[in-house]
Amino acid sequence: MSATPQHPQKNRVSRRVLAATAGLVTVGALVAAMPAGAHDRGKGHGHGHGHQSRTVDVQLLSFNDLHGNLEPPAGSAGTVSERQADGTVTSVPAGGVEYLATSLRTARKGNPYSVTAAGGDMVGASPLLSGLFHDEPTIEALNGLDLDVTAVGNHEFDEGATELARLQNGGCHPVEGCYEKGKKFKGADFPYLAANVTSEKTGKPILKPYTVWKKNGVKIGFIGVTLEGTPNIVTANGVKGLKFHDEIETVNKYAKELDRQGVKSIVALIHEGGAPASASYNYDCDSPGAGDGISGPIVDIAKGITPKVDALVTGHTHQAYVCTVPDPSGKPRMVTSASSFGKLYTDTTLTYDRRTNDIVRTSVESANHIVSRDQAKATDMTKLIARWNTLAAPIANRPQGWITADINGRGSTAPEKPLGNLIADAQLEGLAPADKGGAVVAFMNPGGIRADLVHAASGSEGDGVVTYGEAFTVQPFTNMMNVVDLTGAQLVAALQQQVSGSNAASPKILQVSKGLTYTLDLTKSGADRVVADTIRLNGEAIDPAKTYRVAMNEFLAGGGDGFAALGEGTNKLVGASDLDLFNAYLAAHSTADAPLAPPATDRITVVQ
Repeated sequence: MSATPQHPQKNRVSRRVLAATAGLVTVGALVAAMPAGAHDRGKGHGHGHGHQSRTVDVQLLSFNDLHGNLEPPAGSAGTVSERQADGTVTSVPAGGVEYLATSLRTARKGNPYSVTAAGGDMVGASPLLSGLFHDEPTIEALNGLDLDVTAVGNHEFDEGATELARLQNGGCHPVEGCYEKGKKFKGADFPYLAANVTSEKTGKPILKPYTVWKKNGVKIGFIGVTLEGTPNIVTANGVKGLKFHDEIETVNKYAKELDRQGVKSIVALIHEGGAPASASYNYDCDSPGAGDGISGPIVDIAKGITPKVDALVTGHTHQAYVCTVPDPSGKPRMVTSASSFGKLYTDTTLTYDRRTNDIVRTSVESANHIVSRDQAKATDMTKLIARWNTLAAPIANRPQGWITADINGRGSTAPEKPLGNLIADAQLEGLAPADKGGAVVAFMNPGGIRADLVHAASGSEGDGVVTYGEAFTVQPFTNMMNVVDLTGAQLVAALQQQVSGSNAASPKILQVSKGLTYTLDLTKSGADRVVADTIRLNGEAIDPAKTYRVAMNEFLAGGGDGFAALGEGTNKLVGASDLDLFNAYLAAHSTADAPLAPPATDRITVVQ
């Protein structure tokens, strides 16, 4: 199962005041949030031009799913797989905005026509350095990277449309104010595009649907959309008052509008993606034939988007691929994604014909490149990180517990993950007391586990120490925990929904607390993959008519990630946040002299 980033969203509080976003700002206010002139500027890196030839090569640099990872991601989250000439695969450390800035600036040299675009999820589910400050540090870093445009991703709605407008427009946080004395947050100097997200009240897009990059007569339109299914993977507060529309219909609508305006060269920024047949970033996605090496939602989307669009920059699945997928007329068209966390960037050459104002599709070339940590750091990014780290240090460096070795979560591809078991156990322990909810079992959605717990020190804390910042990076949403009544029949149905319905093609295996065991038979199909008569709780078969108290975060309790049965719970009690329970468990079960070992993964028996 590939680890897809479908997970809970929540107003991140990092032990701050929990501020629910009230209502939806007006469309006018959101549109006013756009930086002046952002729709028609070309940054023009490089130098001038002499005699104009008929064609000009435009460099499109792109990346996606940064998720506020300003510092190099730790552990397996900070590596990319590289296929060698002899067929072996090596793991290469990558990422960090100090290196991403250097990579992009180096790539732009000698390219007077260069535009930088992103495929969404620039912020959200961020490590503490960014998340603690409502992702202001990341927006500031993206401004410094000279990002020209990005689509919104589902995570841009973590804190609602009002907060997204603030990230675009600037201004200090409505609850926490300004973080640095005498400094007001300026907002993004690049446009966020949200063509398929409209206000339920007005029916109009909440942000600009497209922008046109211009330089010396060269015009390229960018249309930005997020996945239509965003409401299924974001808490209700995050998408309140919003409607999400079909990606293909929306892109085609605005491509037609751009075409009428004389903009014939168009790039779609789509926060939806696919799964390549290999995890290696330099795998040939067009082997044996065009687009044969990729599957998933983006394939059907690409096949349905009008030939007026010349290239697709995608994201969401955190995968790396450069593929050509045929457009509706059967002609090949480039579809790219650059992994996640700033570990890769894509360099695409778009040959622009000045006579037709269109891209010569047969000349389009593209490749992903590693953001290597062997290169020089960008000093402005180093200063930015140091400035925000100084503000975060009193909270971030506080020890929470001790571990004997890496405890893999995000970095584990197995259905049952050691860190998933640890989190579920923490939730059960914290909510088992009668006055805390009386839970007998806990469920954790795998996409909500955003990192590994890494044994090696991230700073000066020493190896094996888990700091508040590291715990926050694992669970950055600060979801409030719920304990609800579910019947045994509903509990079994929820486990079957891991591998059926909307999760049939890409199973989402819940992480379960100790005491719950069952067999997952992947040789079967649909709901039958969960073998119902093997499900046991503390050794006893589940009684369909009995009521069980079940703990889970509010995202799952709302039926998120396709778990409708979990949304049927009654007699709800709201408990502490998932992060508080996680930290309390670490403190209760580990000391410097007796660190916590990775838990065994023996709750789900997998048949393959």
